[in-house]
Amino acid sequence: MSTTQSALPSYNHRAGAGPALVFLHYWGGSARTWDVVLGLLPLHEAVSIDFRGWGRSRGLPGPFGLEQLAEDTLAIIDEAGIDDYVLVGHSMGGKVAQLIAATRPAGLRGIVLVGSGPAVPAAEITPEYQEQLSHAYDTEESAAGARDHVLTSTPLSERLAAQVLEDSRASADDARTEWPLRGIAEDVSDRTRMIDVPSLVVAGERDRVEPAAVLERNLMPYLAAADFVVLPGTGHLIPLEAPEALAAAIAAFVADLP
Repeated sequence: MSTTQSALPSYNHRAGAGPALVFLHYWGGSARTWDVVLGLLPLHEAVSIDFRGWGRSRGLPGPFGLEQLAEDTLAIIDEAGIDDYVLVGHSMGGKVAQLIAATRPAGLRGIVLVGSGPAVPAAEITPEYQEQLSHAYDTEESAAGARDHVLTSTPLSERLAAQVLEDSRASADDARTEWPLRGIAEDVSDRTRMIDVPSLVVAGERDRVEPAAVLERNLMPYLAAADFVVLPGTGHLIPLEAPEALAAAIAAFVADLP
């Protein structure tokens, strides 16, 4: 696996069979959020990105909004020489994936939206909620509380629990507040309606951040060709809580692509 660092965000690029899987992380995550899933899909070419302002990319300047993250992702795909790929976006990364897919880029075969930010924000996304959420990662204590009582429904290993805490705190200040104060409330349904590739929406049965019912109501109707699967027992951190089930769902989706 090679790691590239330049004016673009840092990313990992693994050689393998196509279509390549391009992994986009959640608010508070990093490229390594996907490491367990990647290990379960060993034959696939894969790219996993530290979004601008997060992880190894936290020193990059803004802006840090969804449009910039989408632009960065397309530039990374181009730099990596990838012309046949599937986007796999988790939470915030799922909303970024919708914006990318709406542009109908050459080489995009499909998208997998994992506990994704929906096309239309849920009614619960009020200014008061956004302000509260913007402080979730302010301290180690608050980040640990978010991890244990909001993000997950099943216990993580000690290693993964420490990773989540470290990643939650490894961001530029403006990147940390961009999603809760702005991105989470953006209505992108006009763009989501433009997606013309097959889609898979993966929900966690116990996800309190992006509940399955919200994804059914606020995302599925805006996707022209989408399948919907609910993974039992998992909360929002599906790539860490249910990596085997998620990897199997991704593999089955890719195998069925035209």
